[in-house]
Amino acid sequence: MPTFDLAVTTVRDVNLALHQLTPDTNQTAWQIENPQGKHAIGVGINVPVELEINGHVGYYCAGMNKHASIRIHGNAGTGVAENMMSGTVHVMGDASQSAGATGCGGLLIIDGDASARCGISMKGIDILVKGSIGSMSAFMAQAGNLVVFGDAGDALGDSIYEATIFVRGKVKSLGADCIEKPMTPEDRERLSELLGRAGMEGAAEIDDFRMYGSARELYHFHVDNIANY
Repeated sequence: MPTFDLAVTTVRDVNLALHQLTPDTNQTAWQIENPQGKHAIGVGINVPVELEINGHVGYYCAGMNKHASIRIHGNAGTGVAENMMSGTVHVMGDASQSAGATGCGGLLIIDGDASARCGISMKGIDILVKGSIGSMSAFMAQAGNLVVFGDAGDALGDSIYEATIFVRGKVKSLGADCIEKPMTPEDRERLSELLGRAGMEGAAEIDDFRMYGSARELYHFHVDNIANY
């Protein structure tokens, strides 16, 4: 297995090596040691490889990921898996602000808690947080699913579009135009499938979750709603 040691190699050289891989590469398993909280590790990978990062990472780790399966054995700084297109990113600790921001696809799993604005402006990514999430999570979320096993902070789903939020714990408050909705059989099936993809089948009952989404009252400007914009 090719291994990079970031105590002696630069992040730029690591990312360059990963960017030079072709889709038919037979070097499908990679490892990074001593990440030491450095920023932008493993960004822009565009091939179906598996990358293990053994330690804490800084800002924007695994950003713009396509196809790769990236596992972070530690905590992640701001913007982990931001703008991900496909593949899987698994944070085995806590994540800082804006985890999965603007993600268009793929699956982000966070074993611990996620800070504020988790899933901000998400556009199709699925995010599963085994702990709790901070305030303003799923702000302006447009598509995809955010599943939270713990609690949610203030202003959940503020100005949400068509993303769906499932929360098992308590919600401190909902943001503008975000409401609780009844789960249809299709919603239940979607949540069950997502739990299965994340390896969490049987970890909770579907009925333990409550579902939130858009009231669709702010799609078009109306002067009567001006206080909510």
